[in-house]
Amino acid sequence: QVQLVESGGRLVQTGDSLRLSCTASAPSAHTYVMGWFRQAPGKEREFVAAENWSGDRTEYGDSVKGRFTITRDNDKNAVYLQMNSLKAEDTAVYYCAAAFSFNSWSRGEIAYWGQGTQVTVSS
Repeated sequence: QVQLVESGGRLVQTGDSLRLSCTASAPSAHTYVMGWFRQAPGKEREFVAAENWSGDRTEYGDSVKGRFTITRDNDKNAVYLQMNSLKAEDTAVYYCAAAFSFNSWSRGEIAYWGQGTQVTVSS
């Protein structure tokens, strides 16, 4: 069992930057595809970003391309989401997630979820 713990969510202003962190409890987590989803009130969960363990494949949701950057530190079993030029519509609970492969990720077969961290962007 892998536990994912997010941190970094808070209230910010439009145009601000924010970095979310997610740390996995198990050493083997560095082999997983890790990334982020988000869910705003009354909306479906939305894919944000994901990266494979080697860092040579990264994918982003259309609404965050060019503004958000995902990185990971396998030595720390951690994944980060740098969010720039934040907008009010980025307000959501952000969930860290891990899957065994990008194929699994694409099929929605997420093996582990974090508990979520709230990001609120005030205009």
